Amino acid sequence: MSAPEEPSEFDAGTAGASARREHARRRTNREKRVREKHPRVGGLMLALGDAPSHETVWARGAVGEEQVARFLAKYLKADVVALHDRAIPGSRANIDHIVVAPSGVWVIDSKRYKGKVAVVKPLFARTKLTINGRDKSKLIDGLANQVTVVKAVMAEVAPNVPVRGALCFVDSDMPTRKLSFKGFPLLKVKPLAKRINARGPLAQDHLRIIVSELARRFPSA
Repeated sequence: MSAPEEPSEFDAGTAGASARREHARRRTNREKRVREKHPRVGGLMLALGDAPSHETVWARGAVGEEQVARFLAKYLKADVVALHDRAIPGSRANIDHIVVAPSGVWVIDSKRYKGKVAVVKPLFARTKLTINGRDKSKLIDGLANQVTVVKAVMAEVAPNVPVRGALCFVDSDMPTRKLSFKGFPLLKVKPLAKRINARGPLAQDHLRIIVSELARRFPSA
């Protein structure tokens, strides 16, 4: 079964594009500062020194988004449409991936971390999302905000279509059991694609209309 032709009225976007631009901007500014401050040895200092983490995190994030997009293209059914790197009007934040399927609309936040992903439930403290032993509970806040924004649009466009969110991990050690935090699943790409591919009420004609509207409301970042 071949994939349906993409309509010309929307841009599916490029995964990781805005993160790569931000990484390039930060690198260019850092190199300019170093060369201006040390005109004689600035080039050598840049060649021998490491880039700061606040800069490299953008490149790492871009690779994660690209990997998720590539595997979604591999595992999703032909009647599923993915939009990548979407801007949120009025905000500096973006949405990594919006996927529209017969099962509904999915808001996906890509995360590329090394180490074990776990949900820890201490006896006398709040439940935490940890990665490599570090508390990363705040990661879910960004996803929750993105889902809220998409739900607000869908309430106008198609209020009966479910909107779900998920954190999608690459390069992480995930447990074999199902994992969720604050109501959102924590998954690698293949099991996430399986959930997205599930049967649902959204017909193909309606699906394409929703895709076009979401692409208009959330343009490429």
